[in-house]
Amino acid sequence: MTDQQNSATAEESAQANDEALASAAADLRIAELETQLKDASERALRAQAELENYRKRAQRELADERRYAVVPLVRDLLPVVDNLQRAIDATPTRSASEAGTSSDTTMALASLLEGVQLVATQLEAVLKQHGCLPIETVGAPFDPNQHQAIAQEPSAEHPAGTVTRAAQVGYKLHDRVIRPAQVFVSTGPAK
Repeated sequence: MTDQQNSATAEESAQANDEALASAAADLRIAELETQLKDASERALRAQAELENYRKRAQRELADERRYAVVPLVRDLLPVVDNLQRAIDATPTRSASEAGTSSDTTMALASLLEGVQLVATQLEAVLKQHGCLPIETVGAPFDPNQHQAIAQEPSAEHPAGTVTRAAQVGYKLHDRVIRPAQVFVSTGPAK
């Protein structure tokens, strides 16, 4: 072989080697860019999922805030409901002849009682309309999430762990306890 042929072969070999190196470098760069693209896509998907979760959480919190916005008002109204019920319960039930009062006084007292009962009924209806309901007490199993036990007492009518009577009515607003019911709990039949 001549020097020219050796030189041409060496140049072709060097050129092929350079092309192979360039091709390998391009393949490495492509692989690197594909990895970066995959990472960026995953980050974008994560960010999108986090944003969606944030939106849902914010919507839930806003709905809860709207749903329970009346809690302070309801808490302030519950003593009024209690006092109306106390006024109704405190009204004497004796007849006019037994009490020695005139029939006009008895009729006035009956009218007053009827008016207070109507106001109490109307107030309870408004509370119910807005999702504020009394907590079930007598005969229900004691639930520390809804009831506050103030005493235990023997009861032949109710099994142990059952509410026998309520000292104060409790209320729930939707599914949240606003005020637990104060109750007496049965210990079972007397021994």
